[in-house]
Amino acid sequence: MKNIALLGSTGSIGKNTLEVVRNNPDKLRIISLTAGKNWQLLAEQAREFKPKFVALADTKYENDLKQALKDTNIKVGVGEEAVIEAVTISGVDTVLAAIVGAAGLKPAWEAINQKHLICLANKETLVVAGELVMNAVKKNGIKLVPVDSEHSAIFQCLQGAEKTPLHRIIITASGGPFRTMPKEDLGKVTVEQALKHPNWNMGGKITIDSATLMNKGLEVIEAHWLFDATYDQIDIVVHPQSLIHSLVEYSDGSVIAQLGWPDMKLPIQYALTWPERWNPPLPKFDLVKAASMTFFEPRYDDFPCLKLAFKAGRAGGIMPCVMNAANEIAVASFMQKKIGFMQIPEVISNTIDTFKNESVKSIDQLIELDAKSRQEAEEQVKKYNTFN
Repeated sequence: MKNIALLGSTGSIGKNTLEVVRNNPDKLRIISLTAGKNWQLLAEQAREFKPKFVALADTKYENDLKQALKDTNIKVGVGEEAVIEAVTISGVDTVLAAIVGAAGLKPAWEAINQKHLICLANKETLVVAGELVMNAVKKNGIKLVPVDSEHSAIFQCLQGAEKTPLHRIIITASGGPFRTMPKEDLGKVTVEQALKHPNWNMGGKITIDSATLMNKGLEVIEAHWLFDATYDQIDIVVHPQSLIHSLVEYSDGSVIAQLGWPDMKLPIQYALTWPERWNPPLPKFDLVKAASMTFFEPRYDDFPCLKLAFKAGRAGGIMPCVMNAANEIAVASFMQKKIGFMQIPEVISNTIDTFKNESVKSIDQLIELDAKSRQEAEEQVKKYNTFN
């Protein structure tokens, strides 16, 4: 029986995780749940899964959540410290970290220090603090298993071949909703268009990141830390059907791929069950029904966020943290219609240019830097007129 602290239970990954738990009640148990501000859904989940503890990051809805659960024995906490507390509850042995953005860093860090199994769906934990996190994972002798579909695919392709020389990692990308859109039209993209992903049902921020290809950039940095690969060993290939989730090329030229339907339940279940494999959470994959698979080079010049991520990753130090914070502000500003789609990379680039690189020393340093980077990105956003 795995006893789970689920961080970010009301988001897309969180809801899919609960579906996996629902299908395996004799093997998986929820001990704690956390959410950002969706107290209604958190209360519903708590009533169904009966955790010991629930935490809501937004303190504004404390009374609402407590009132909704007043007839239960479930302990309720609010605020950032309560979210961190969720991984320390007695009985927890597995943490599925699915909080979107840099907000997921501190709870994931605490989970590592608690020496739990970490199932990581939060990209930003490794993007912002990859060196610190991986060193802490090794020091504490724990396992960090990726949940992201691409990194789960790489992780699966590497099973049993840990001592085999790795030549290249190939991360697949759907290309997003604007894969074939002419460059001159990208500046006219609306929020509504950007939120219509062709293959995946994801949260707003991740969907916009997919449209700009920043999502792939974050995954490159994440893969660098997860698999101890240089940036020269990581390639991106656009694969619109999202059936091959990533590939690994070995030194003898053999290429191993992991295939499956574009649904997060499979990588979530594998992270929770590794090294075992349980009954499939989806219909069996059928190559005949999959029909065709195509592949293209990414349009690096037309989608500058991908180049920015590679540049920040290669620079190392604090630059990935600055880039990530600026991206979160730029994406939020686009969704609020303060800037246009092609101004997202401009805000990120201009923000990065205001910082001088330095080495990473501590989580506290990165949290402070994240706040400063967000402030600078907000100033960059103000330089643009409201996007119409």
